[in-house]
Amino acid sequence: MASLTSLLSEPTLIGLLCALFLLFILYVSMGPKKSTLNFPPGPSPLPIIGNLHLLDIRRQDLSLMKIAEKYGPVFTVHFGLQKAVVLTGYEVVKEALLNTADVFADRPAIPIFYHIQNGNGVFFSSGELWKTTRRFTMATMRDLGMGKKLIEGRILEELHFLIEMIKSFNSELTKTKDLETSLSI
Repeated sequence: MASLTSLLSEPTLIGLLCALFLLFILYVSMGPKKSTLNFPPGPSPLPIIGNLHLLDIRRQDLSLMKIAEKYGPVFTVHFGLQKAVVLTGYEVVKEALLNTADVFADRPAIPIFYHIQNGNGVFFSSGELWKTTRRFTMATMRDLGMGKKLIEGRILEELHFLIEMIKSFNSELTKTKDLETSLSI
């Protein structure tokens, strides 16, 4: 009995027990409750790490397929504190992209790219800005002849000029080598 009271008087042990208790409370509160955002079912996440403990670092695809066996082709996983909806299988992905494309069009910001581009650009923007930028880019590329035979002719013409320029440099290089050879003899 004396050893138990001496252990409970250790501040490090008390702090550790309090931390474990708080983690347990977090785990219970984040348990398998229905989300207000109506996410599909998925494995219960652990505090802070989410479902990362279920993923094999080298083969995440196989880990996600294993989860899909239990929860179906559409499920939610937590990558740390970030929730993600996973779609597995051709039919489910096709259904999502064709029939409900607006729901899946937006994506979360990737912090490093958001910092670099301030949320602008074609590749890493989202929402209405992405739609507007994409529309402008596609219209401009169409005006330049993208998707028409016209652009093929322009590319071939530019390629011809590039080849001629390389040949001219090559002949200059050959003349320089001949001059160096004649001077060294």
